[in-house]
Amino acid sequence: MVWGDKVFVTSCDEAENLQIVWCLDAHNGATLWSREFPCAEYQKHEFNSFASSTPTVDAQHVYISWIAPEEYTVLALDHSGAEAWRVSLGAYRASHGLAGSPILCAGHVIVPNDQDGESSVAALDRMTGQERWKLPRQSGATYATPCLSFLSDGRSELIFTSQAHGITAVDPTSGKSNWELDVFTSDVVASSPATMDDLIVGGCGGIGAREEIVVIQYDGSDSERKPSERYRLDKAMPFVPTPLIYKGMLILWSDQGVVTCADVTNGEFHWRERLRGSFYASPICIGDRIYGCSTEGDVVVLAAKHEFEELARNPLPEGTHSTPAVANGRMYIRTFSRLLVIGG
Repeated sequence: MVWGDKVFVTSCDEAENLQIVWCLDAHNGATLWSREFPCAEYQKHEFNSFASSTPTVDAQHVYISWIAPEEYTVLALDHSGAEAWRVSLGAYRASHGLAGSPILCAGHVIVPNDQDGESSVAALDRMTGQERWKLPRQSGATYATPCLSFLSDGRSELIFTSQAHGITAVDPTSGKSNWELDVFTSDVVASSPATMDDLIVGGCGGIGAREEIVVIQYDGSDSERKPSERYRLDKAMPFVPTPLIYKGMLILWSDQGVVTCADVTNGEFHWRERLRGSFYASPICIGDRIYGCSTEGDVVVLAAKHEFEELARNPLPEGTHSTPAVANGRMYIRTFSRLLVIGG
C-alpha cells in the first residue's frame, strides 16, 4: 500500500511467530521503520500466508489486520510507526486462514469477518478504533474483500460476497443491510466483487465445484432498487483472481491461466485464450494494458481491446500470489520474498 513517498508492507516470520509491518521509502526501498507483533500459528491453506491481509492507509494511519485462533486483531499505526489504537474482534475460525482485507469508507475502517465462527461486518472509527456499527451475519468462511458501488444519486453502498448471503449491499454510514441476493451455488467465495455503474460482478467456486461468475444489475429507481441476476458464466472462470472491468469489457483471468474478455453488459465473448502459467494475483489495468502476475514468476501483458493480443511476458526473480499496486508512475510487485518496483 502506497501513500506519498512511503510504501507499507506486511510480512510474517513463521519460525518466530511474528507479524511484521514495514515502512519503506518509495523512491529507493530503504527501510524507514519496521514493527514486530507476536502472533500465533493456526491452520491455513498451503498457498496462504499468515500475512495475506493487505493493509489500507490514509493521511493519518496505516491499518493492518491479522488473526490467531482466539483473536482477530485490527491495528492502526501512525506514519512514524507509533501505535494509535488496537481492537480485537474476538475468535476467528476458517480452515484456510484469513484473506479478506480492511477498507476505508465514510471515515470508518470496514472489516469483513465472515467466518466459520461468529460472523459480522464491523465499522471502526478510523481515528479511535471505536466501533461505529456492527452487522451480525449467519455465514461461513469467506476470503473476499468488499468494494464500493457508487449510485447515480451520489450515495454509495458497500458490496459483500459470501456463499451464505450471496451478494449483499450495506449502507456504509449506518451498517443497515439494504438488500441481499442469493446467487451462488458453490461452497466458497475467494475472489472479491467488482462494480461498474449499475452492474455488480461476484464469483464463487471451491474444491470439486464449478467456478461461477454472476453479474447482477439494479432495476428501478435509486429509491426502489431491486437487483436481479443479469447473467452468469461457469466455464473456465476464476476462483481466486478478482474480475476486472475496463471500458465495458469484463476481464476474467482464471487460476489456470484461461483469460476471457466479455461484454460486461451481456456476457458475450470478445475472446478467450489460455496462457502459460497459473495465477492467484488479480489482473490490473493501466492505460490500455492488462497485467497478470503468475505463481511461476511472469508478468503477462495483454492489450485491453476486443481482439486478443499478448504484448509481453516479463520474468520476475520468483513467483507471486499478490496483486500489484500502482502509484506515481510505478508498479509495486510483492513476490514471495521481495518487493520489486518497476517504473520511472
